[in-house]
Amino acid sequence: MDHIPTLQKKIELLQNASKIERLTKGYSPDKKFVVYEDDKKCLLRVGNIEGFEKKKSEFNILNELQQYNVQSSKPINIGVIDDLGVCYTIYSYLDGIDAKEAMPTLTDQEQYKIGMEAGEQLTRIHLYKAPPTMDTWYTRAMKKHYRYLEAYKTCGIKIKNDEKIIDFIESNKHSLKNRPNHFQHDDFHLENIIVKNKRYVGVIDFNNFDWGDPLHDFVKVAFSQRGLSVPFSIGQVQGYFDHNVPKDFWQLYSVYVGMVIFSSVVWCLRFSPEQLDEMIERLYVILEDHKNFEILKPAWYEPNMFLS
Repeated sequence: MDHIPTLQKKIELLQNASKIERLTKGYSPDKKFVVYEDDKKCLLRVGNIEGFEKKKSEFNILNELQQYNVQSSKPINIGVIDDLGVCYTIYSYLDGIDAKEAMPTLTDQEQYKIGMEAGEQLTRIHLYKAPPTMDTWYTRAMKKHYRYLEAYKTCGIKIKNDEKIIDFIESNKHSLKNRPNHFQHDDFHLENIIVKNKRYVGVIDFNNFDWGDPLHDFVKVAFSQRGLSVPFSIGQVQGYFDHNVPKDFWQLYSVYVGMVIFSSVVWCLRFSPEQLDEMIERLYVILEDHKNFEILKPAWYEPNMFLS
């Protein structure tokens, strides 16, 4: 259980625990544990001490998000154990199951409703503004895009019609100018969304957070939600905009999705090459949804089917 007895001795909040159980879900390098005390549960995350400053930022941000009534784990405690070379955070535990697991058990209307709740909650997350010293979103987003694009061109994998995607991004990159710099969850997808009794409970795993255009958080709709639940995906968009989707949304959405086509190939080759075939399949579904970006609004988006 890696340091748990020592951590229990050194962290007062763990000393009355009746059980500490390892959690293995997710891709985070942190070790995660559910801590039981009487009828209460909390989440313990343990990571390398080098990541403490980022953990502290995440902890403080989650604290700030409480003022916007964001449904998420609440920060309880944070610290370092120097002689173990680790840092730790303790958060409240969100009870339920992840939405990916729940979706197949729900009706389309129930999936849509949870998507609506998720979208409304995402608007609250995005209220938090970036530090004023942050460089513009356009500068950072384009720099990152060109870096990934160069890596893609030399990676040995070729996506059909990639030149059309590149041209589409170049023709529409101006839409990223003057976009706001706000908090981005950057991992807002079904496996990080907790549901219970057919309702949205909250979102977890803020450790990949970033700053920039809040609408960039919708790339996970294309890459994750859409393949698992179209009703949820439609609901998330509708809930975010309170049924009034602005004209520029689909243009920005499409540019961000186009950019992520290239970064996904590069990322997969570097960190998860065994999943490359599955990733490429998903990319071709996205390209089909947008007819190689000849259309901005994806083919699956039909909001009227859920309006009563």
